[in-house]
Amino acid sequence: MKNLPSDPGRIGTSRTGTRTVVGSALLLLTLAAAADTPAPPQNVISLAATATLDVPQDWLTVVFSTTREGADAGVVQAQLKQLLDAALVEARKAAKPGLVEVRTGGFSLQPRYAPKGGIAAWQGSTELIVEGRDTQAIAQLTSRVPGLTIARVGFSLSREARQKVEGDVTAQAIEQFRARAMTVSRQFGFTGYTVREVNVGTDNPGGQVPMMRMQAARAMSDEMALPVEAGKTSVNATVSGSVQMLK
Repeated sequence: MKNLPSDPGRIGTSRTGTRTVVGSALLLLTLAAAADTPAPPQNVISLAATATLDVPQDWLTVVFSTTREGADAGVVQAQLKQLLDAALVEARKAAKPGLVEVRTGGFSLQPRYAPKGGIAAWQGSTELIVEGRDTQAIAQLTSRVPGLTIARVGFSLSREARQKVEGDVTAQAIEQFRARAMTVSRQFGFTGYTVREVNVGTDNPGGQVPMMRMQAARAMSDEMALPVEAGKTSVNATVSGSVQMLK
C-alpha cells in the first residue's frame, strides 16, 4: 500500500498556529512584567546635612622606646627584656583603670648585614605605652620610667567621650536634615515630605597629634615632668538620603 503524500498546506497551518501561540504567550509575559514594575518615583529629592562639634581631647598617649645592638641576638634580646621589665615595674605603680593604663608595644629583633654579606650585628627595639585621662599623672611618670626614652606623644578622644559627642553631633545633623527637607519641599510648593532612605555617618579627622620629638625628650631632666597641653578635635556627622515631597 502506497503512503499518501503529506499535505503541505496542513503543515504550514500548524507551524503558523504554533508561532501565534508562542507570540501571544510572550506578549502576556511582557504585559505581566510591565504590570509588576513599579512606576518611577515622583517628586523625590536627594539631600545631605553635616554637623560639626569641636571638643577637647581627653586621652593622652605616651610611647616609650629603646634600641639595643650587639653581635649576639640572645644578648640583645635579654637586654631589651631587662629594660622593659624595669620600665613596667615603675609604670605599674601609677596605673589606675581608665586613668592611667600601661601596656607593652612593639618588640622586634632583626639582623644588620655587612656590605660583603653575612650578619654584622643584631638590632632590637621595644616599646612601652602609657595612656589615659589623668594627663598630670602620666606627665609626671615620664620622668620616672628608667631605661626608655619618649618616642611619641599624642592626644585623642577617649571612647566614652567619643560616644557622647557622636550622639550629640548626630542629633544635630539629623535636625538639620529634617529642616532642610522641609524648607526645600516648601520652596517647590509642597507642604511636607516623607523619608525614603537615609544614611548616617560620623568621623573624627583629628586623631592623635604628635607633640614632642624623641630628641627633645632625651634632653629633658630626669626630675622634670613632660609639659603637655590638650587641644581640640572636630567630630563630624553627616546625614544623607532622599525624601518624597507631598502635597
